[in-house]
Amino acid sequence: MSSSLFDLAGRVALVTGGSKGIGKAIARGFAEAGAEVVISSRHEEELKAAAADIGRGLKTRVATVGADMTKRDDVRRLADTATAAFGRIDILVNNAGSNQPQLLESIQDADWDRILELNLSSCMALTRYVVPQMKERRWGRIIFLSSVMGFASLAGRAPYSATKSGILGFCRAVALELGEFGITANCIAPGPILTDLPRSTLTDEQRQVVAKRVPLGRWGDPAELAGPALLLASDAGSYITGAAIVVDGGILARTF
Repeated sequence: MSSSLFDLAGRVALVTGGSKGIGKAIARGFAEAGAEVVISSRHEEELKAAAADIGRGLKTRVATVGADMTKRDDVRRLADTATAAFGRIDILVNNAGSNQPQLLESIQDADWDRILELNLSSCMALTRYVVPQMKERRWGRIIFLSSVMGFASLAGRAPYSATKSGILGFCRAVALELGEFGITANCIAPGPILTDLPRSTLTDEQRQVVAKRVPLGRWGDPAELAGPALLLASDAGSYITGAAIVVDGGILARTF
């Protein structure tokens, strides 16, 4: 930890989708900055392994809560269990999400509803459950993981882009509503990040094609999202709210 501005000692963070990829990287960054962390995922074994990895070599505590974010009862239980573990939640990272590429005429109602619930509606529900305690303390940090697909899109990404655009709008409304209570709400919008999903679904050639579209010439690493998240979660970002930090290697700067 290089500066007290980014010190999270004494803070408690809840990170959804925290068993791997971006969520795990953000949770590790918070733990390194001194926060106690709760990570959540549907995958219990991955979650336990991630907690051990995040906390390795650190004195901070890392707790886990298994939850399916498409189930409203699980979302409520997650909020209650995470709060009980450490007494409060100071920082909420709404990271859980998925992408299921489909052309418009192939979209099934059930698929649309699932992506909407996981990527967007669960963010509303979990934020709604956590905010009252933040208002009582008049301090809180809420971070939403949107995407460059919330600003632009590709064919076959209608459900995903719709939810990621929705997150941007929801975040702005939340920021306006909660600012008077000392609570900030912001988005991080990643571009191509090399998580397990592109590794497993794209060939080397396909990943190279994407990398060539990025001005920096490469995919991002999940760890490169930890810095922006730490900025927004700490005192260093106390005057930032209703904003979206784009972390995309410059890809949104392209027009052709």
